[in-house]
Amino acid sequence: MTLRADLYFSFRSPYSYLAIGRYRTMSEEYDLAIALKPVYPLAIRQPDFFERNHPNWLGYTLRDMMRVAQFHGIPFAGPRPDPIVQDMATRRIAAEQPYIYRITRLGQAASRRGVGLAFAHEAAQLIWGGATNWHEDDHLAGAAERAGLDWCDVAVEAADDADALDTEIAANQAALEAAGHWGVPTLVFDGEPFFGQDRIEMVQWRMEQKGLTRRHD
Repeated sequence: MTLRADLYFSFRSPYSYLAIGRYRTMSEEYDLAIALKPVYPLAIRQPDFFERNHPNWLGYTLRDMMRVAQFHGIPFAGPRPDPIVQDMATRRIAAEQPYIYRITRLGQAASRRGVGLAFAHEAAQLIWGGATNWHEDDHLAGAAERAGLDWCDVAVEAADDADALDTEIAANQAALEAAGHWGVPTLVFDGEPFFGQDRIEMVQWRMEQKGLTRRHD
């Protein structure tokens, strides 16, 4: 029996990146289907979030994300460009955001086609894995193709169906909150939310209690 779960994910979240490849591997090794549920990051939903945080928050988070990447052997580098345009000195979020809306809509378009997890992983590797100008079409087209998508098809849909995609993305956020959390990455399985890249082993433990089996079994 195929087990099913939803993964709430942000393309701006380094911890989402540090989780998604491991969840993708889990879905490939086990009889498990994980549906990607993209959401807009806190910088969009709560623009003053970073200004309100403790001064140590950013420094610790940068140190921790690099440590997690090293621990798991995951390539990691600061995004170029950042999916969110932000003044890192003041932590202020710019009014114009040319990157995050498009990439999130592309993720939702991929999710419509059942390959959101694969596309988000491929795109996140560009954003957080050291690629320069990841937002350009030649890079994103490669990510789409590696995920089994027709790039022209999803690119056109992300532009032409933006309002409907945004409605679906807002519904994802509402579903995340209804499930009992608000942040990413959060995987919801059987009504139970598991927040953070450090809950993957616990997710697998819970799924094994519910009959998770390897695909070659």
